[in-house]
Amino acid sequence: MKPYRKVAIVGAGITKFIHKAKETPKELAWAAAKMTLESCNMKLSDVDAVVHGTAPDAFDGVHMKGEYLAEASGGWNKPYLRCYVGGGTGVFAPAQAWLHIASGAFDTCLAVCEEKMSNCQPHPQGAFLTIFDNFLERPLKPNLLWIFSLEMNRYMSTYGLKIEDIAPVSVKNKNNALDHPSAQAAEPVTLQDVLNSEIMAWPVHRLMVSPTSDGAAAVLLASEEKARQITDKPVWIEGVGWNLDTAYWTNRDLCYPQYVEKAVRMAYEMADIKEPKKEIHIAEPYDPFAYKELHHMEGLLLCDKGKAPEDLALGRFDRQKGSLPACPSGGLLGVGNPIAAAGMMKVCELFWQLRGEAGKRQVPGQPKKAVAQAWGDLMQVGTVLVCGVN
Repeated sequence: MKPYRKVAIVGAGITKFIHKAKETPKELAWAAAKMTLESCNMKLSDVDAVVHGTAPDAFDGVHMKGEYLAEASGGWNKPYLRCYVGGGTGVFAPAQAWLHIASGAFDTCLAVCEEKMSNCQPHPQGAFLTIFDNFLERPLKPNLLWIFSLEMNRYMSTYGLKIEDIAPVSVKNKNNALDHPSAQAAEPVTLQDVLNSEIMAWPVHRLMVSPTSDGAAAVLLASEEKARQITDKPVWIEGVGWNLDTAYWTNRDLCYPQYVEKAVRMAYEMADIKEPKKEIHIAEPYDPFAYKELHHMEGLLLCDKGKAPEDLALGRFDRQKGSLPACPSGGLLGVGNPIAAAGMMKVCELFWQLRGEAGKRQVPGQPKKAVAQAWGDLMQVGTVLVCGVN
């Protein structure tokens, strides 16, 4: 017998992902929370606790953002937690909500993630310079884009990959997102479009980068007894995992995300998954850049090291015909990237997919188990959620 209670996702909601949304961060968080509660015929008074996930304050340009968003997220006069691990927040937040219920402290918990980066001037990218080592790294004036280009170069050179091996991720995800009602950047894209797009920092092309977005997403979690009262289609959280590696990216071999492997092993052990390549039916890896989907599929132990591009070329990740559909939602590349809300979008997608409610995005064959993963901070945080249905 496991030393914690079973926990299910019983409702989900997501706003449109938009560039320069008119809504305030509070209004975005409120909209996602409201949609989530309405999706399972619940009221805010039925919620015992609230977890809010949002990336560091500089991303929205709002000081004490957790306090600022507490009321809009439904946390007023309730036990309330704000958590963040950069881009990993969207999967970390429901994992923290899971802890609230699995521990026996609460029966229901609402997890809300929001980001509105377009408010902040100058661009939040500038805040990242302050997180690098004062002596060894900051004098180089690094930014995330060129660090990611270093990582992509290392991945390509280690396994002998070409840009043409990675660019199809953008094609797949942007075309998948054509069927997502929240998509900001959904557009038909060809391989040639990606290869002809502007080079941002070699080998990263513009169409291989997710767009800056505003938006919010949320899920409602409940204990087993409560979940069965709320819905006859609960989606169980079977495993959670997270890992924090060193922030010194110069001290790690960038060809492989060890922190993702450590996080997912924690989640797989909890979910009693022995052979993930066979037991996982859907994957929503974090894909802010095209190569990161491949990088993360390997870290999730769903592909051999360096072999994800080959699996992609063989159609294994295809939404309709693939043996392991990856980012059937369209991912961050297609739907958009409002940091914390982007990871939560992936958790929402698993909820709808496993219930058979993903509409045109629905993966065929009645999938039973799925994994969502997010990645954040300075390329060293891995957060994972494994979901399943009976």
